[in-house]
Amino acid sequence: MADEHFEANRSNWNERADIHIKDETGFYAIDRLVAGEPVLTPIERQELPALAGKRVAHFQCHIGTDTLSLKLLGAAEVVGLDFSPKAVAHARELAERAGLEAQFVEGSVYDAPALLGGDFDLVFTSWGTIGWLDDMARWAAAIAGVLKPGGQLYFADSHPFVLPFDDEAGGAPTLLYDYETPQEQPLQFDTDTTYNLSDERIGSTRTYEWSHSMSRVLNALIGAGLTIRVVNEHEAVPWQRFGIMTMGADRLWRLPKEHVRIPLAWSILAEKP
Repeated sequence: MADEHFEANRSNWNERADIHIKDETGFYAIDRLVAGEPVLTPIERQELPALAGKRVAHFQCHIGTDTLSLKLLGAAEVVGLDFSPKAVAHARELAERAGLEAQFVEGSVYDAPALLGGDFDLVFTSWGTIGWLDDMARWAAAIAGVLKPGGQLYFADSHPFVLPFDDEAGGAPTLLYDYETPQEQPLQFDTDTTYNLSDERIGSTRTYEWSHSMSRVLNALIGAGLTIRVVNEHEAVPWQRFGIMTMGADRLWRLPKEHVRIPLAWSILAEKP
């Protein structure tokens, strides 16, 4: 990833972290987390392997809500990794507020083996993660590098099917982008708000993102020596990707029932032999 892309994205996410930790819209359910309730989505709760006694590394942990949820669900040790110093600082403060033991490390996912070490039972990474990374092979190698033999990856994110779509036409999905983004030609965006529906404005608006196809992601994991155990597709995501979507009681957003059915998210369970 070019330095200019990395620094622009980090500046943007530093500001997002300051907005998200306030949780004025309730998007992150921080009050519930501090009260002792895990706030993972039903998708992760249904698919995650048993966590009791396990060491978990959370890649791109942001402000730590999911990291701490993993601890509440029984993980023996949780370590969150994020490239935003503001996010890491907020995650540490949130752990103190919740009275939970967790470690948070600042750095790039690509450097995870050097920063975190190995021998983890699970790498967890979900929702809005790999779109900020330019190299799936390096991402997969980092996952393999921190897992012990028999360790697993759990991944969930936007489905590659919807990545070419945006919602410029009245909030409905509109085909705008290629399904894969070249590493050296990221998509460029300028947006002054964030996805938690807050009205607070962001000053560092410029971001760079990459769309990754199913084949690119799966082949990267296979190339890193991981065995794909499960691939699932889902018709809901944790944020309002398109304007016509509505949120259910489970905090997941879906397209209207009359809309043609499309996969909005996917998840992977993989294992290091």
